[in-house]
Amino acid sequence: MSDWLPHEKGFHVSWDQLHRDARALAWRLQNDAPEGGWRAVVAITRGGMAPAMIVARELDIRIVDTISVKSYDHQTQSEPRVIKSPDMEIVGDGSGVLIIDDLVDTGRTLEVVREQMPKAHVATVYAKPMGRAQVQTFVTEVSQDTWIFFPWDMALQYVEPYRGK
Repeated sequence: MSDWLPHEKGFHVSWDQLHRDARALAWRLQNDAPEGGWRAVVAITRGGMAPAMIVARELDIRIVDTISVKSYDHQTQSEPRVIKSPDMEIVGDGSGVLIIDDLVDTGRTLEVVREQMPKAHVATVYAKPMGRAQVQTFVTEVSQDTWIFFPWDMALQYVEPYRGK
């Protein structure tokens, strides 16, 4: 249904689920590591920070940096732009570097990130079909019209039942 509101076709992710899925991502990435292992992790802020921390811990990667790309204003996507770059002396062209984000939606954010680190390995916890081509490794695919609610965006509150009161 195209007239659904984002919360009506939502995929709600708890902290526990995010932790399990990020560990599953690390498990997949260990087999893709270059000879000598991964050199660094670059988290796409803000959503990639929690998964990147978990991946870095699981794979014993000690160099962790961030790249900040603004491409959303609440739930409206806009033209992505880098507002903070990682230490390019460390990450270079991205060889041996993992770029981690929570989700790839249209792939526009990752296009901008790949321009800076074209040889990096890009991994996300969740992927939508339009952005999948920008990601080498992911854990769960959701439909393009699904809105993912991450635990940092949520609060516990009463919800009306579907039927009755």
